[in-house]
Amino acid sequence: MIRKLTLTLMVLMLLAIAAMAYIYQNYQQFLEKPVFSDLPVQLVIEKGESYQGFVNQVSRINGTDDWWQWKLLGRFQQGHQYIKAGEYEVSANMTPLELLQYIGSNKVKTYQVTLVEGMTWKEVRLLLQENAVLGNAIADMNDAEIAAKLDINQTNLEGQFLPETYQFRRGDSDFSILQRAHRALQDVLDKAWSARQSELQLQTPYELLILASIIEKETAQASERSVISGVFNRRLKLNMRLQTDPTVIYGIGADYAGDITRKHLKTDTPYNTYTRHGLPPTPIAMASTASIEAAAQPNDGNELYFVADGFGGHQFSETYEVHEKAVQAYLKILRQKKSGQ
Repeated sequence: MIRKLTLTLMVLMLLAIAAMAYIYQNYQQFLEKPVFSDLPVQLVIEKGESYQGFVNQVSRINGTDDWWQWKLLGRFQQGHQYIKAGEYEVSANMTPLELLQYIGSNKVKTYQVTLVEGMTWKEVRLLLQENAVLGNAIADMNDAEIAAKLDINQTNLEGQFLPETYQFRRGDSDFSILQRAHRALQDVLDKAWSARQSELQLQTPYELLILASIIEKETAQASERSVISGVFNRRLKLNMRLQTDPTVIYGIGADYAGDITRKHLKTDTPYNTYTRHGLPPTPIAMASTASIEAAAQPNDGNELYFVADGFGGHQFSETYEVHEKAVQAYLKILRQKKSGQ
């Protein structure tokens, strides 16, 4: 009887050892095997998601679904401490532990959105709302509500954001981009205003922003910005009208079809600097850092006029007579281009 009992216990012990060896072998194979066979894989971990929720998601997207091995790994490695919200791009043959460590390192996938200098607020708003990754927080907000939340004194949001490329994570809101872009603008604007020339014919940082937006729309050449700034600064000092086409075009709005006409120049709007003195009431687009700095640092020349030269730049003149000759030269170039010469 004792011999049978001893034999039974030995058999059970051997079975237990075999089972443990089997479990250990399978667990080691689990640890060494890549979680995903098809790459790359996007893992999106929501805020508050549990370790078990993470394992379930791995299984749903055709990853290793050995639930009891994941459970052992979670217990041995305290898996819940690795789980951090965000989107992760698994681009290598990561083992289960490597995947946990990768997520624990919080190397969340980032995206970017670029606000381009010269864009209007209408274009910025549409760009953000059409972004499929950004959370949509501003869709049901009007401009005044957005301005209030951003602590902007102006209800008009034109030009209130710095054109740059902004990084973000999935789930970040479009409003958060506006917050960062406005803070960035304020930093640049404050620095430029503090360093402005003493003879600058502007009264407030907002006026500086307005002028910078006009400079932005007038030229894409870095060497011309301070020269154009100088022209406008001298015109303001002499109480001459700015007579700048971009403000007229902005005032025309949706009716502008691509060519500015004499009728446009004569049609009075708050933005028509051919019919009104001084600056327009608001910026007409987003201004780059370079344009803001140029608005604060106009050149010391004598130019009062400028016109396109037909080759991407401008011809600057000190007198109206010389300016008229430059205008005629530009019109001649246009006629030659149209005729194919």
